Amino acid sequence: MTRTDLPEVAASPAAPAPEPHPRGGGRPPRTSAGLRHRSGLLRRRLRLAIRRGAARALHAWRSSLQVRIGAITMLVAGTVVVIVSLVLFSQIRDQLLRVKRLAAIDQAQSGVFYAQTQVAGIATGDAASVRSTLDRTVRQLLSRGSTAGEFDVVMLYRTGGVERTATSRRYVLQALPPDLRADVDSGGQSYRYALVPDATGHPQPTLLVGAPVPSDASPSQRIELYYAFPLAQEAESLSLIRSTVVISGIALTLFVVGIGVLVTRLVVDPVRRAAGTAQRLAEGELEERMTVRGEDDLARLATSFNAMADSLQRQITQLEGLSQLQQRFTSDVSHELRTPLTTVQMAADVLHEARADFAPPVARSAELLRAELDRFEGLLTDLLEISRYDAGAAVLDAQPSDLSAILARVVAGMYALAERHECELTVNPPEDDVIAEVDARRVERILRNLVGNAIEHGAGRPVEITLAANRTATAVTVRDLGVGLTSAEAQHVFDRFWRADPSRVRTVGGSGLGLSISLEDARLHGGWLQVWGQPGAGAQFRLTLPLTAGAELTSSPLPLRPVVVRRAVDPR
Repeated sequence: MTRTDLPEVAASPAAPAPEPHPRGGGRPPRTSAGLRHRSGLLRRRLRLAIRRGAARALHAWRSSLQVRIGAITMLVAGTVVVIVSLVLFSQIRDQLLRVKRLAAIDQAQSGVFYAQTQVAGIATGDAASVRSTLDRTVRQLLSRGSTAGEFDVVMLYRTGGVERTATSRRYVLQALPPDLRADVDSGGQSYRYALVPDATGHPQPTLLVGAPVPSDASPSQRIELYYAFPLAQEAESLSLIRSTVVISGIALTLFVVGIGVLVTRLVVDPVRRAAGTAQRLAEGELEERMTVRGEDDLARLATSFNAMADSLQRQITQLEGLSQLQQRFTSDVSHELRTPLTTVQMAADVLHEARADFAPPVARSAELLRAELDRFEGLLTDLLEISRYDAGAAVLDAQPSDLSAILARVVAGMYALAERHECELTVNPPEDDVIAEVDARRVERILRNLVGNAIEHGAGRPVEITLAANRTATAVTVRDLGVGLTSAEAQHVFDRFWRADPSRVRTVGGSGLGLSISLEDARLHGGWLQVWGQPGAGAQFRLTLPLTAGAELTSSPLPLRPVVVRRAVDPR
């Protein structure tokens, strides 16, 4: 017994090709151009919509845990459902065809036995008798019924080169596969799945079973019996089962995804509330707490979060108290030292003016006393200034000012210091005046600190000062070629009282607060004060300020890294 697979239903005939336009019957060129333009515009809009949709989907994927879990759950559940559905459908189909095939084979065997009794006395020489016997046998086989459902019968009688047939439907005989007929002709029972036209002429999947009918005739005479069992009912059942499996699979996938999203939401919502509470805590709302519900893991998380928030609130309150105490102490001490410092400074001035009448050691002591008192006064001034910033009491007095003039005043005041250090000051001003809304006193203090530091750490090498501006901002760079800074030192250069080399003697006599105050002055303007350094290659400070007070900076007119160094590092 042999078999073949159930064939696919023949494809519907192809649609007829459109008739070509007659020559000269096409649309005018302008209309074609307009259609192409609209088609291109539509494609661009479609691509833009696809890109926007993809961007939104990517943003949702990155920003939402629920979306990721829902998508992964749908992918996994869909894959499992598809695999299970395919296996289940394959087993159901195989079982249906197996039952159909077994019933058909039983029917065919029963028909062979019956046909054998009907053709036992067939008159081989009488063509009319043979045809009559075959027709009668076919009609009787059709009337016997079958547990395999509807069927058609074909009987063949061959003797020598003559073949006579009888069939219940004329399309079945032409649809018998040659290999099936060859198997039956060889004396064995066989079956095939083939497409057989129905009463309307449309091909339908059909199970064909054939077997030889034994007879007492000569070996040259052969009688064959074929049954054709249409599989329309099985195909309809499989289609219904397929639809049921697909609908059930989709419903099951959505149900699993819904459960996954619901469970995820139950977990994600407390995390989102915790994130919102943490954000409000970070914004200064120290009284924010999470609501504790139940005794599960999420409740323990909320309890731990609230305990952490309480601890942070206590520590922040203590630190605020200590900070206020420190600020008040610094301010009070600075103010209280003003009176005795003024008295001592007056006495030091008297001694300094009369130093010519003193012995040389005493005269030198008077000079040192005057210098140290001046340094002490500068330190007190800086302490008072930094305490104003700490207390948030610093006020910006912004007025339109010429930065070129401010820079010229600073450089002129630093020439004496530069001569003592044998340092050359080079200024690169722009061709036009740079007018910006700034507090001239604070900007001048920033530049004075930057130029003084560059002279002190420049090791006697030239110091280059550059001023530039664009439509929204202005910048000043102060470049020295001294010992330079490492990346670690650059992170601390604006810290209060920080020195790169504590063993190095300070020659300018600053308080150690100059760069810290300069940074606060720049921030008060809404600007930037940045530093670049490299050991052995010097350092460069860049001050960037908006031209209009209150404007937001987005870029600087000057690079932070010196151009020469940038070219040496990156030849491009």
